[in-house]
Amino acid sequence: MNYVFMTDASCDLTQELVNEIGVEVLPMEFHMEDKSYLHYPDCRMMSLSEFYSKLKEGIDSKTTQINYDSFYKSFENYLKAGKDIIYTGISTGLSGTYNTCMMAVKDLKEVYPDRKIIAIDSLCDSAGLGLLIYLAGKKYSEGATIDELKEYIEDTRIKVCHWFVVEDLDQLKRGGRISAVSATFGKALQIKPLLSVDDEGHLINVAKIRGKSNVVPALVKHLERDAENLKDSVVMVAHADNPEGAEELKKAIKGKCKEVVMTDIGPVIGTHVGSGMLAVLFLGTRNLKS
Repeated sequence: MNYVFMTDASCDLTQELVNEIGVEVLPMEFHMEDKSYLHYPDCRMMSLSEFYSKLKEGIDSKTTQINYDSFYKSFENYLKAGKDIIYTGISTGLSGTYNTCMMAVKDLKEVYPDRKIIAIDSLCDSAGLGLLIYLAGKKYSEGATIDELKEYIEDTRIKVCHWFVVEDLDQLKRGGRISAVSATFGKALQIKPLLSVDDEGHLINVAKIRGKSNVVPALVKHLERDAENLKDSVVMVAHADNPEGAEELKKAIKGKCKEVVMTDIGPVIGTHVGSGMLAVLFLGTRNLKS
C-alpha cells in the first residue's frame, strides 16, 4: 500500500480491531494526579480498569488535544518514507484537534509538495468515529486507493448514528455539563441522559431515560428506527466499564443485523462521561428526535 490510513485514539477501537484493519492510531493525552499519560488502543500506559477505578474514587481527569508538533512529526515519518497520508479523527464539533492537524498539513505540503496529505473532519465522536474508521479500514485493507477511501469517508461520515446513555452523573457534573442540583435529582430519580450527535458533530442531549431497565430498550428502539438496511449492517456496541450492559445490548441486537462489533470507551471520552456509559453506533439517518 502506497499510503497510510490514520486516526486518533478518540476513536475508541480496541487493539484487536486496529490490528484487523491496519489503521495507524495517534495517541491522545490525559492527566490524572499531576501525571500525564498517552492513551493508545493497547492501553499501555494505564489500563481501562485502573482509569475507571480512579474516576470512581473521585480522582479528576483532564484531556488535551493532539498538538501541532505531534501531528507534524507523526505525519513526516511516513512522508519521508514516500507514503501518502489520509487522516480523519475526532469531530470539530467536540475538539480543536482537526484544526491543529490542518495547520501541520499546510506546512508539510510545502516541504513535501509531491506527497498527498488528506485530512477529513469526521463529524463523528468516540465510538461513532470508531465505526467510521472500522468500516473505512475494511475498504483500506481490501486495497482501496487513497481517493476511493476519501470518497467513502466523506460519503459515510454523516450516516454514522450515535446513541449514548450516560450513567455517571457525577462525572458530567465535574465537567460542567450538568448542574450539581441536576446530578443530585437525576441520581435520586434514576434519570440517565440520552445523547446523540448532530450533523456538525456536536454532542446533543436528546432525552432522559428513567431506570436502568429502560436503557437497552431505548437504544434498540433508536437503532431499529434510524438504521439503514439493518439486516445487512455492522452495528457497534461500546461501553465505559460496563461489560454487563454491553453484553445485554449485544444480545438484544444480535439477529437484527449482520454483525455486532464490541469496543471499549477509553480515557479520552471516559474523562467526560464516566463509567457505565452504553452506546450503539450504526449507519442510517441522524435523527435527534427522542
